[in-house]
Amino acid sequence: MKRRTARLIRVFRSPLNPARGRLVGPGLDLPCGLGRAGTTHRKREGDGATPVGRFRALAAYWRPDRLPRPRTALPLVPIRRDLGWSDDPADRRYNRPVPLPSPFGHECMWREDALYDLLLDLSVNRGPIVPGHGSAIFLHSARPGFRPTEGCVAVDRRTVARLVERIGPGTVIEIVGRGMRRIRRTGSGGR
Repeated sequence: MKRRTARLIRVFRSPLNPARGRLVGPGLDLPCGLGRAGTTHRKREGDGATPVGRFRALAAYWRPDRLPRPRTALPLVPIRRDLGWSDDPADRRYNRPVPLPSPFGHECMWREDALYDLLLDLSVNRGPIVPGHGSAIFLHSARPGFRPTEGCVAVDRRTVARLVERIGPGTVIEIVGRGMRRIRRTGSGGR
């Protein structure tokens, strides 16, 4: 049976802890970790904040040595040892995948921990890319206790797998800048 893709998933920041939140969508209401600086409307490289806005998942990335090929409607990219992501505003390939080694600052996608075993590349600072306005903003697995990220959204490892199956090219992921609102169960997205 083919599962329908979600149309809308929202991420609400906690009013009590700006580095924590809830991911809410069709059949989902789950805890998540956010950037150590909470959320921001003016994302800057290295600020540790999760950007507020409406984004789409551009692709799913996965570690084929650790996980079977996931089912998804998104483009699927295997993570290799030589895959990096430029986070250096001086690099002409800023906020894009880059081959390693790289002379510019970058995020290494092949990690020893499991945070990037399966992730979604969110469309933050992509149209057009503005150097210094944030890079490598992903939805990925959380550290224990949903500890803060550098600006990404982090959920339980099993949740990432569920989301990869449910999110398609038309899914909007909305990161809400203010605290969690009371959500009507019938209005949590997916229509």
